[in-house]
Amino acid sequence: MNKAFIKETDEDEELEPAQQLPIGLKNYITPLGYQRLKDELDQLWKEERPALVKTITWAASNGDRSENGDYIYGKKRLREIDRRIRFLSKRLDNAEVIDPTQRVNCDQVFFGATVVVCGEDGSERKYSIVGVDEADPARGLISWVSPLARALLKARADDVVMLRVPGGVEELVVAEVVYCHISFSG
Repeated sequence: MNKAFIKETDEDEELEPAQQLPIGLKNYITPLGYQRLKDELDQLWKEERPALVKTITWAASNGDRSENGDYIYGKKRLREIDRRIRFLSKRLDNAEVIDPTQRVNCDQVFFGATVVVCGEDGSERKYSIVGVDEADPARGLISWVSPLARALLKARADDVVMLRVPGGVEELVVAEVVYCHISFSG
């Protein structure tokens, strides 16, 4: 069958479940996260894609395209870049930027909150609730649609929340809720 009639997969279908937005929900994102996506889109659109098109044009001018590695790889990479550009454009178009530093006098957990919780073992952990495209659990950046963020939603300092984990239920005590600048650097 001709490739023109084959539907390319939608980028959302290839995402990890934690990166997929539930249907009908907004794409909340911090200003820094929005800027990171915009910078990636600009870099792909203004730098990588034009350079790759130039390489593909050069490779195509060399003759037989069926065995031309530069041409074949270039076309494949161009499809990947175009798919990522479409994805980023959709994400940015549907983004609702929320700056956590603008939320003042709020003691409840909402999007953008940085929360310190104490586990049953007495250990303290710090999490910042960010957009799905910004999440990095290893660094304490959790998606607002994650089970942990949903458990913390609307909690206040000294509240006890129940988090369902594979081994049962874990009790977490909210020690602190602040709204501050969220850093994405290591």
